[in-house]
Amino acid sequence: MLISVIIPTHNAEKTIARCIESVLKQKEVELEVIIGDDCSTDNTMSVLKRYAELNENVFYFQNEKNMRAAYTRNECIKRARGELIAQIDDDDYMAEGRLAKQMHFLLTNKNYSFVGSNMFYFDEEGVWKESRSIEFPEKEDFLSTSAFSNPSVMFWKKCLDSVGGYRVAKETIRGQDYDLFMRLYAAGFKGANIQESLTYYYRGKVGYQKTTVKIRYYDFLVRWRNFKKLGLMPAGILYAIKPLLLMIIPFRVLEKIKRVVH
Repeated sequence: MLISVIIPTHNAEKTIARCIESVLKQKEVELEVIIGDDCSTDNTMSVLKRYAELNENVFYFQNEKNMRAAYTRNECIKRARGELIAQIDDDDYMAEGRLAKQMHFLLTNKNYSFVGSNMFYFDEEGVWKESRSIEFPEKEDFLSTSAFSNPSVMFWKKCLDSVGGYRVAKETIRGQDYDLFMRLYAAGFKGANIQESLTYYYRGKVGYQKTTVKIRYYDFLVRWRNFKKLGLMPAGILYAIKPLLLMIIPFRVLEKIKRVVH
């Protein structure tokens, strides 16, 4: 069974080779690699061209203008020939055996339409944390945050197609994966997480990207829209407005309020 690995990329000349190599080293699977370049201004395209010339199962394209990740992922999915779609980001890489393990899970667990995993967090100094994801998330598990880590997930392509893939909108510039997973659950699909770290996720210990007022507002919109679709209202109102409350209430105070409410 063919697995299509999709990689959206932008200005990743220093990391994209490591990412691609980790995919090509996956064993016991038939795969193709589809890379969408979102108008890089560095040497990313040169790296992609070299890999495509050396590997007949590596393909790439470039957007006509910068369209952001959700659009680029959808374009990759449109070009995919595989029944299974695996995600990875351009600064992350796969653990040995990831694709085979996820394919086996989906083939032997027909009630699930996609599967993620735990992840290793790493930076320039190496791995510094191992994430733990809920093994079999229910819709209520989306109240606090996403129950899945996007770079770790493999989907049946037909389930992605049925919901139109990633939603391209202003509010999904940062929350596209959170939005997608909730829409999949609202459509009746369910996912699971293999309790093994199968993806290395780049994340620095310090210096996380600052969350702006605009991003918090977009997070609120994604939550409000999807919590309603999932039937999580009115119980989910506090969770939905949490991004807005964080603009004026310190996080530690908000957590105390939440505990009192419950």
